[in-house]
Amino acid sequence: MSKKINALEHNRVPDHQVLDEEEAKKVLKERGLVDKKLPSIKKSDPALDGLEAEVGDLVEITRSSSTAGTHKYYRRVIKD
Repeated sequence: MSKKINALEHNRVPDHQVLDEEEAKKVLKERGLVDKKLPSIKKSDPALDGLEAEVGDLVEITRSSSTAGTHKYYRRVIKD
């Protein structure tokens, strides 16, 4: 019997959150980011399981660090 592993439950996987359209626009404006130049994340990425992310969505990823606290970065969801 094979057991499916939930990547989101692993302690090394940072928190992923899909931003709604309004939040995404705000983040892009505040940080001076250009939508088309953002790094991407595939829709099939295990870190997106259960998040209902769609192609084109903006995902906020929050990493924890013992030296830097927390840091947020962003990825645009692309098709596989």
